Amino acid sequence: MKLLVIEDNPDIRANLIDYLELRGYRVDAAHSGTLGLELATSQSFDLIVLDLMLPGLSGYQVASKLRDEWQSTTPIIMLTARDALEDRLHGFDSGADDYLIKPFALEELAARIEVVLKRAGGSIARQLQVADLTLDLDTRVVTRAGQPIHIKNAELTILTLLMRKSPHMVSRQTIEEHLWGDDPPDSDSLRTHIHNLRNAIDKPFRRPLLHTLRGQGYRLTEEI
Repeated sequence: MKLLVIEDNPDIRANLIDYLELRGYRVDAAHSGTLGLELATSQSFDLIVLDLMLPGLSGYQVASKLRDEWQSTTPIIMLTARDALEDRLHGFDSGADDYLIKPFALEELAARIEVVLKRAGGSIARQLQVADLTLDLDTRVVTRAGQPIHIKNAELTILTLLMRKSPHMVSRQTIEEHLWGDDPPDSDSLRTHIHNLRNAIDKPFRRPLLHTLRGQGYRLTEEI
Protein backbone atom coordinates (compact mmCIF):
# COMPACT_ATOMS: atom_id res chain seq x y z
CA MET A 1 0.00 0.00 0.00
CA LYS A 2 1.28 3.46 -0.95
CA LEU A 3 0.34 6.52 1.10
CA LEU A 4 0.80 10.25 0.54
CA VAL A 5 1.39 12.44 3.60
CA ILE A 6 0.79 16.16 3.06
CA GLU A 7 2.00 17.97 6.18
CA ASP A 8 4.00 21.21 6.49
CA ASN A 9 5.39 20.65 9.99
CA PRO A 10 8.74 18.89 9.40
CA ASP A 11 8.78 17.08 12.76
CA ILE A 12 5.23 15.76 12.42
CA ARG A 13 5.88 14.82 8.80
CA ALA A 14 9.04 12.89 9.69
CA ASN A 15 7.28 11.07 12.55
CA LEU A 16 4.39 10.08 10.30
CA ILE A 17 6.70 8.80 7.59
CA ASP A 18 8.85 6.78 10.01
CA TYR A 19 5.86 5.26 11.81
CA LEU A 20 3.90 4.37 8.69
CA GLU A 21 6.93 2.88 6.96
CA LEU A 22 7.56 0.72 10.03
CA ARG A 23 4.01 -0.59 9.59
CA GLY A 24 4.86 -1.67 6.06
CA TYR A 25 3.45 1.21 4.00
CA ARG A 26 5.33 2.94 1.22
CA VAL A 27 5.14 6.67 1.93
CA ASP A 28 5.65 9.78 -0.18
CA ALA A 29 5.37 13.21 1.40
CA ALA A 30 4.78 16.85 0.52
CA HIS A 31 5.31 19.98 2.62
CA SER A 32 2.69 22.17 0.94
CA GLY A 33 -0.80 21.88 -0.47
CA THR A 34 0.43 22.83 -3.93
CA LEU A 35 3.07 20.10 -4.07
CA GLY A 36 0.70 17.63 -2.45
CA LEU A 37 -1.88 18.20 -5.16
CA GLU A 38 0.78 17.76 -7.84
CA LEU A 39 1.85 14.42 -6.37
CA ALA A 40 -1.72 13.25 -5.79
CA THR A 41 -2.65 13.91 -9.42
CA SER A 42 0.50 12.53 -11.02
CA GLN A 43 0.97 9.30 -9.07
CA SER A 44 -1.21 6.53 -7.71
CA PHE A 45 -1.83 6.39 -3.95
CA ASP A 46 -4.05 4.13 -1.89
CA LEU A 47 -4.75 6.83 0.71
CA ILE A 48 -3.84 10.44 1.48
CA VAL A 49 -3.12 11.79 4.96
CA LEU A 50 -3.86 15.50 4.58
CA ASP A 51 -3.15 18.32 7.02
CA LEU A 52 -5.67 21.15 7.02
CA MET A 53 -3.46 24.24 7.46
CA LEU A 54 -0.92 24.18 4.63
CA PRO A 55 1.05 26.74 2.61
CA GLY A 56 -0.04 27.20 -0.99
CA LEU A 57 -3.36 25.40 -0.87
CA SER A 58 -5.25 24.50 2.28
CA GLY A 59 -6.31 20.94 3.00
CA TYR A 60 -9.88 21.94 2.16
CA GLN A 61 -8.75 23.19 -1.27
CA VAL A 62 -6.62 20.12 -1.99
CA ALA A 63 -9.47 17.76 -1.13
CA SER A 64 -12.02 19.77 -3.13
CA LYS A 65 -9.80 19.92 -6.21
CA LEU A 66 -9.10 16.20 -6.06
CA ARG A 67 -12.81 15.38 -5.81
CA ASP A 68 -14.31 18.00 -8.12
CA GLU A 69 -11.65 18.71 -10.76
CA TRP A 70 -9.80 15.39 -10.89
CA GLN A 71 -12.70 13.10 -9.97
CA SER A 72 -10.35 11.29 -7.59
CA THR A 73 -11.76 8.59 -5.32
CA THR A 74 -8.55 8.14 -3.32
CA PRO A 75 -9.49 8.04 0.40
CA ILE A 76 -8.47 11.09 2.44
CA ILE A 77 -7.89 11.32 6.18
CA MET A 78 -7.74 14.97 7.21
CA LEU A 79 -5.58 16.09 10.15
CA THR A 80 -6.26 19.32 12.00
CA ALA A 81 -6.12 21.08 15.34
CA ARG A 82 -9.58 22.51 14.65
CA ASP A 83 -12.18 20.53 16.56
CA ALA A 84 -15.32 22.61 16.06
CA LEU A 85 -18.26 20.79 14.50
CA GLU A 86 -18.38 23.36 11.68
CA ASP A 87 -14.74 22.63 10.78
CA ARG A 88 -15.32 18.88 10.76
CA LEU A 89 -18.39 19.24 8.56
CA HIS A 90 -16.43 21.48 6.19
CA GLY A 91 -13.75 18.80 5.99
CA PHE A 92 -16.25 16.09 5.09
CA ASP A 93 -17.96 18.40 2.61
CA SER A 94 -14.59 19.01 0.93
CA GLY A 95 -14.13 15.29 0.37
CA ALA A 96 -12.48 13.89 3.50
CA ASP A 97 -13.33 10.28 4.40
CA ASP A 98 -12.22 10.66 8.01
CA TYR A 99 -11.13 13.45 10.33
CA LEU A 100 -8.50 13.21 13.09
CA ILE A 101 -7.95 15.95 15.66
CA LYS A 102 -4.40 16.94 16.68
CA PRO A 103 -2.73 15.89 18.87
CA PHE A 104 -3.42 12.24 18.15
CA ALA A 105 -1.81 8.89 18.86
CA LEU A 106 -0.03 7.34 15.89
CA GLU A 107 -1.71 4.05 16.75
CA GLU A 108 -5.11 5.68 16.26
CA LEU A 109 -4.08 7.06 12.88
CA ALA A 110 -2.90 3.59 11.81
CA ALA A 111 -6.21 2.08 12.91
CA ARG A 112 -8.19 4.70 11.02
CA ILE A 113 -6.08 4.14 7.89
CA GLU A 114 -6.85 0.42 8.00
CA VAL A 115 -10.58 1.07 8.46
CA VAL A 116 -10.76 3.64 5.64
CA LEU A 117 -8.78 1.40 3.27
CA LYS A 118 -11.05 -1.54 4.05
CA ARG A 119 -14.13 0.62 3.56
CA ALA A 120 -12.81 1.93 0.22
CA GLY A 121 -12.42 -1.63 -1.03
CA GLY A 122 -11.91 -1.77 -4.77
CA SER A 123 -13.44 1.59 -5.55
CA ILE A 124 -10.13 3.28 -6.37
CA ALA A 125 -9.55 3.76 -10.10
CA ARG A 126 -6.46 1.76 -11.00
CA GLN A 127 -6.23 2.37 -14.73
CA LEU A 128 -5.50 5.47 -16.79
CA GLN A 129 -6.57 5.82 -20.39
CA VAL A 130 -6.04 8.40 -23.13
CA ALA A 131 -7.54 7.44 -26.50
CA ASP A 132 -6.37 3.85 -27.13
CA LEU A 133 -3.42 4.16 -24.73
CA THR A 134 -3.85 2.54 -21.30
CA LEU A 135 -1.72 2.27 -18.17
CA ASP A 136 -2.52 -0.19 -15.39
CA LEU A 137 -1.36 1.48 -12.18
CA ASP A 138 -1.01 -1.80 -10.29
CA THR A 139 0.91 -3.86 -12.84
CA ARG A 140 2.52 -0.85 -14.61
CA VAL A 141 1.61 -2.48 -17.92
CA VAL A 142 1.19 -0.05 -20.82
CA THR A 143 -0.77 -0.93 -23.95
CA ARG A 144 -1.85 0.92 -27.06
CA ALA A 145 -4.51 -0.48 -29.35
CA GLY A 146 -4.20 -3.66 -27.32
CA GLN A 147 -0.47 -4.01 -27.98
CA PRO A 148 1.85 -4.14 -24.92
CA ILE A 149 4.55 -1.46 -24.81
CA HIS A 150 7.75 -1.67 -22.76
CA ILE A 151 8.57 1.63 -21.07
CA LYS A 152 11.45 2.27 -18.67
CA ASN A 153 10.96 3.80 -15.21
CA ALA A 154 11.73 7.46 -16.00
CA GLU A 155 9.55 7.46 -19.10
CA LEU A 156 6.81 5.67 -17.15
CA THR A 157 6.86 8.45 -14.53
CA ILE A 158 6.46 11.04 -17.30
CA LEU A 159 3.70 9.04 -18.96
CA THR A 160 1.75 8.67 -15.70
CA LEU A 161 1.96 12.41 -15.09
CA LEU A 162 0.88 13.27 -18.65
CA MET A 163 -2.00 10.77 -18.57
CA ARG A 164 -3.30 12.09 -15.26
CA LYS A 165 -3.14 15.67 -16.54
CA SER A 166 -4.52 14.90 -20.02
CA PRO A 167 -5.63 16.81 -22.02
CA HIS A 168 -3.90 19.64 -20.17
CA MET A 169 -0.29 20.67 -20.67
CA VAL A 170 2.40 19.75 -18.16
CA SER A 171 5.32 22.17 -17.94
CA ARG A 172 8.94 21.10 -18.32
CA GLN A 173 9.60 22.29 -14.77
CA THR A 174 6.84 20.11 -13.32
CA ILE A 175 8.14 17.02 -15.12
CA GLU A 176 11.72 17.72 -14.02
CA GLU A 177 10.61 18.15 -10.40
CA HIS A 178 8.83 14.79 -10.48
CA LEU A 179 11.86 13.07 -11.98
CA TRP A 180 14.72 14.73 -10.11
CA GLY A 181 13.32 16.95 -7.35
CA ASP A 182 15.28 20.17 -6.83
CA ASP A 183 18.42 18.95 -8.61
CA PRO A 184 17.60 18.35 -12.29
CA PRO A 185 20.42 17.43 -14.71
CA ASP A 186 21.06 19.29 -17.96
CA SER A 187 18.12 20.02 -20.25
CA ASP A 188 19.08 17.28 -22.72
CA SER A 189 18.14 14.60 -20.18
CA LEU A 190 14.44 15.43 -20.25
CA ARG A 191 14.54 15.77 -24.04
CA THR A 192 16.04 12.27 -24.27
CA HIS A 193 13.30 10.78 -22.06
CA ILE A 194 10.59 12.51 -24.11
CA HIS A 195 12.18 11.20 -27.32
CA ASN A 196 12.22 7.65 -25.92
CA LEU A 197 8.63 7.93 -24.73
CA ARG A 198 7.44 9.24 -28.08
CA ASN A 199 9.18 6.38 -29.88
CA ALA A 200 7.46 3.89 -27.60
CA ILE A 201 3.88 5.15 -27.62
CA ASP A 202 3.61 7.03 -30.95
CA LYS A 203 6.12 5.84 -33.53
CA PRO A 204 4.50 2.44 -34.26
CA PHE A 205 1.04 4.04 -34.59
CA ARG A 206 -0.66 6.27 -37.12
CA ARG A 207 -1.95 9.02 -34.82
CA PRO A 208 0.43 10.77 -32.37
CA LEU A 209 -0.69 11.39 -28.80
CA LEU A 210 2.38 13.09 -27.29
CA HIS A 211 2.65 16.74 -28.34
CA THR A 212 5.35 19.33 -27.62
CA LEU A 213 4.34 22.90 -26.86
CA ARG A 214 7.58 24.69 -27.63
CA GLY A 215 8.99 26.66 -24.73
CA GLN A 216 6.17 25.51 -22.46
CA GLY A 217 5.87 21.77 -21.96
CA TYR A 218 4.07 18.66 -23.18
CA ARG A 219 0.57 17.27 -23.37
CA LEU A 220 -0.91 13.88 -24.08
CA THR A 221 -4.11 14.03 -26.08
CA GLU A 222 -5.76 12.72 -29.20
CA GLU A 223 -6.52 16.25 -30.38
CA ILE A 224 -4.37 19.40 -30.37
